[in-house]
Amino acid sequence: MTAAPNEVDERTLVQRAISRDEDAFGALYDRHVVRVYRHIYYMVGNSAEAEDLAAQAFLQAWEAIDRYQVRGAPFVSWLLRIAHNLAVSHLRSRKPSTELPETLVDHSRDGNPEEMLHRQVESRRVRDAINRLRGDQRRVIMLRFIEELEYPEVAQIVGKSVAAVRVIQHRALNALRREMGREAPPGAMAHG
Repeated sequence: MTAAPNEVDERTLVQRAISRDEDAFGALYDRHVVRVYRHIYYMVGNSAEAEDLAAQAFLQAWEAIDRYQVRGAPFVSWLLRIAHNLAVSHLRSRKPSTELPETLVDHSRDGNPEEMLHRQVESRRVRDAINRLRGDQRRVIMLRFIEELEYPEVAQIVGKSVAAVRVIQHRALNALRREMGREAPPGAMAHG
């Protein structure tokens, strides 16, 4: 089975970057900067901090590129691991918990104002419920469902086994179901 053209191109760029080819690393930067920024932004919730941390992540990646194993995890997973570790260190120095930003869901879809308000309220309920998860559960949910990463990539980024990531995700989804079930839907009145 042959690799997809994009994969081959990525491998070639990585090999050239390992050989200290700045143009190749620049191309890798262009490919992945949005994803790295988004990942960090979801963790820190501040665009200026996310920009600074994304720049630091790419600087660290450039400095450590010769230690990347081409036959190991995909380059983007390695890069997101660096970004993730930087964001975690930043959050530890800033405050004890991470919260998802207000802009988790795009509300710009066309619709009547009532539908838009309902989507915003539901989005806030989900975001608030995710923010109440334990740190490892919140990170796994963000990586799996916001970043849309596969289990092996998530495991590599958070430094756990695939089995552990599956267990964390299962527990997080159960906690979210319980949490969402506790909250009254918009407009509901409590009887009693």
